[in-house]
Amino acid sequence: MESGFPAKERSNREKVHVIACGAIAREILAVCRQHGLDHIDLNCLPAIWHAYPQKIVPGLEKAVAEARENGFEKIFFAYADCGTGGDIDRLCEREGIARIEGPHCYSFFAGNEAFADRADEDLFSFFLTDFLARQFEAFVIEPLGLDRHPELKALYFGNYRKLVYLSQEEDEALQEKARAAAAYLGLDYEYRFTGYGDLTQALRSA
Repeated sequence: MESGFPAKERSNREKVHVIACGAIAREILAVCRQHGLDHIDLNCLPAIWHAYPQKIVPGLEKAVAEARENGFEKIFFAYADCGTGGDIDRLCEREGIARIEGPHCYSFFAGNEAFADRADEDLFSFFLTDFLARQFEAFVIEPLGLDRHPELKALYFGNYRKLVYLSQEEDEALQEKARAAAAYLGLDYEYRFTGYGDLTQALRSA
């Protein structure tokens, strides 16, 4: 007996539609390659929303509606709370959708438990990931207006003591970018290799 669903919709019903922050797209694709997660269908929302968290939930709502129109039944958010003050969790509850555990990508890349254990040590730390090391100017300097008003560095970063680079890939070129970012901000530099942290298990379990 043939299904009443078109072929594309039948195919989509068997996949997991992952709606992700574009800032972790490279890492999601790497995890999928490493673990053979061919059933994941990835849709990335603008990475710049990292700097404008009020845009995230409306964007997710629209993406969920579009995914369901396209026949996806299983949807997963590759987002932590990401500065939304619990709004993503409220959307998850309304829509029956799970997300990556943790307050932000720094936490789940480091491993949420490990990140929490170092909370006191990292109280005055500013974090970079691979993405932010690559895109430091576009995602830190420009949104904060430091390219136009460098005197604002003291206002934004005066309470920080160090820049901690949580790296997903061991890349000397990115480490050099992160060191340069720390020097630009006048902060001490610390490097920690995390790999993909809790992201791997989250995707494998989605």
